[in-house]
Amino acid sequence: MLDWLLIATRLVLYLDLGLLFGAPLFGLYALRGDEQIHMVRFRPLIGSLAAAGIIATPLGFGLMSAAMSGTDLWSIDRNILTMLLTETAVGWAFGVREVSLVLILASAMLVRRPSTGSLAVVSALAAIAVGTLAWSGHGAGTEGTSGLFHLTGDIAHLLAASAWLGALMMLILLTLPARVTDVSRIEVAHRALNGFAGVGSVIVGLIVITGLTNGLYLVGIDKIANLATDLWGQLLLAKIALFVAMLVMAAANRFRLTPRLDEAIAHGSPGRALSSLRRSIALEAAMAITILALVAWLGTLEPLAAG
Repeated sequence: MLDWLLIATRLVLYLDLGLLFGAPLFGLYALRGDEQIHMVRFRPLIGSLAAAGIIATPLGFGLMSAAMSGTDLWSIDRNILTMLLTETAVGWAFGVREVSLVLILASAMLVRRPSTGSLAVVSALAAIAVGTLAWSGHGAGTEGTSGLFHLTGDIAHLLAASAWLGALMMLILLTLPARVTDVSRIEVAHRALNGFAGVGSVIVGLIVITGLTNGLYLVGIDKIANLATDLWGQLLLAKIALFVAMLVMAAANRFRLTPRLDEAIAHGSPGRALSSLRRSIALEAAMAITILALVAWLGTLEPLAAG
């Protein structure tokens, strides 16, 4: 039961912090001026995500500490908990994350009208919070210079995946029927879709490069053929298969559904094309969430290279 609660909490943190970084980042590169105020209600979105992260972070730390101690959540020795929190890198990472989230929540409460500056500050603080997740995974277990390289790649992988997740959520919001009841909103959604095309290519490139690098550390070249022989390898293969499926969906969105929307807008009837695109993006987002669930599970298992 404890293991599944830990996996669920890790998934919540991946989703929450990923959206907290990716959503305002999308607002920075895809929305212009007043669009950052009128197209998306950033203030309650950011505030809610920050508050959820503040709650989930200590729960995640407690569950991880319990798993490391081999006990349940309510029986953790206070001295061990204090030692983990104050004398280990993972403890410091949890502290940095909590401080970052408190600052984000404070900014959401104090800044009434989102702007490019405030979104940039939130994105920067959220990037720090996302980066701390690397200390809860296998990337922090490699030692020496090689370990630093592995950890850096893990952080870059987390940030790229978060940027993609946040963009998908924002694109779904922008293409909701309630959001596209007039021509100006449709034009903004359409421009945001086109704007994400170039950024999305960079994000995918980073995910692929850092994913391959991290995979070499966690699997080992000599054990690639053994991936399907244990649970960790099977989960990794499932994650890769879903990622490839996401790439196929993203290509269909970019090269088939978005051009179809272009034609529909030109003919003054974008409704059906926009609905098809929205459903496709929602399916892509569902695949992304499933991948995060697999990552949350993988982080609780011993990687193949350690066997």
